[in-house]
Amino acid sequence: MEPDDETQAPGARTPYDWIGGETVVQALCDRFYDLMDLEPNYAALRSVHGSDLTQAREKLFWFLCGWLGGPSHYTDRFGHPRLRMRHMPFAIGIRERDQWLACMDQAMHETGIDAELRERLKGSFFQTADWMRNIGA
Repeated sequence: MEPDDETQAPGARTPYDWIGGETVVQALCDRFYDLMDLEPNYAALRSVHGSDLTQAREKLFWFLCGWLGGPSHYTDRFGHPRLRMRHMPFAIGIRERDQWLACMDQAMHETGIDAELRERLKGSFFQTADWMRNIGA
């Protein structure tokens, strides 16, 4: 699942360019996982990630770089993301989806992602996160 063409700013070739490249994507991923660790509102989301978030941080960073139209770090290492298949071992319902989305939105806000891009990405993130659900609630 890729962000749609409407997530590009005038003059920016890709959402990756608009967001500010690798440095900003890394900051976004780091803040996302920091918030997951810090905020009680994300406890259900945090509980499915195990005790060490190092690999999750790396993989989200690698994935988002390519998903946003930048370097294909993830696919270069692992091939096609197969997001749904790779997440099947984890119970993902509405609560987990909504916590993931809220945590990412907070991380985007706190890392200074452009408000217009943030709104556009929220729609793309929702579609992907909702598609990842594998339990009813």
